Amino acid sequence: MPCPSATATVWASAWLVGAAAPDDVLDALAPWADAHDVQAADVDTARLTALPPPGERGSSLTFLLAALRRAVGGHEPAGPARLVLPAPGDVRGLPGPGAFSRAATEAGEGVLFPGTSLGVGLGIVPAPVADGVLRWTVHSVADPGPPAEFVALSQAERDLRDQVRRSASVLTSLGVARHRPGVREEIAAALRARPASLWPDGMPPQALRVLQHADEVEAILAAASVDEPGGALSASAATARREALRPIETAVRVARRAAVAEAVRVLASSPLV
Repeated sequence: MPCPSATATVWASAWLVGAAAPDDVLDALAPWADAHDVQAADVDTARLTALPPPGERGSSLTFLLAALRRAVGGHEPAGPARLVLPAPGDVRGLPGPGAFSRAATEAGEGVLFPGTSLGVGLGIVPAPVADGVLRWTVHSVADPGPPAEFVALSQAERDLRDQVRRSASVLTSLGVARHRPGVREEIAAALRARPASLWPDGMPPQALRVLQHADEVEAILAAASVDEPGGALSASAATARREALRPIETAVRVARRAAVAEAVRVLASSPLV
């Protein structure tokens, strides 16, 4: 699953503390789509942020950065920017019921900026709206909820490795992980097809390593989910495969959130440029 929200969380955080330039943020987000537009989720959020409301032509990422600067710049937020990666049965990091939570769950990702000078938090959800077009929809979040769950990056990295080994063993025992000609090439192609990830100077090396590993594991998961030609699984085997893969999908999300949180923490403490 592509994750432009991880890029946005890290780079916006670095920019807001002066550790990156606005053009750096735009350059980092550019590979995620041929074109980007920005829109407020509703008229109240449009009024607060000066972004176009639904039904009007979207503005650019430059206007999104301007809205964030007005809301967060010079204001002590309720907490650092938070990457959310919700999935059915796993809504950790979401602020609670509301439009942002629903949109982020549907998209599988989002960025939450807790309490700002606007009197509310801002939640941003990217989603494709046309071929090559990624829309960033900005929501008002009245209550950002409790602080995000803390998971030590080292623990998240170990858990991800452990889940990869455990799931591979289970899939092999189920007979659904047999060698498929060309599967390594499929995985390599999937990784090459991902947008190039650009990260700020000062990015912690362990966070970089974990983010790269998460990308690699996602590519393996995608390959493991493909049926062999002429060998469709029975319903029971397909269910067993889904159950075997679910823990590793969760581990990928946890690892990615932990890596981004660590990057945000380190970059926020960087000397201003």
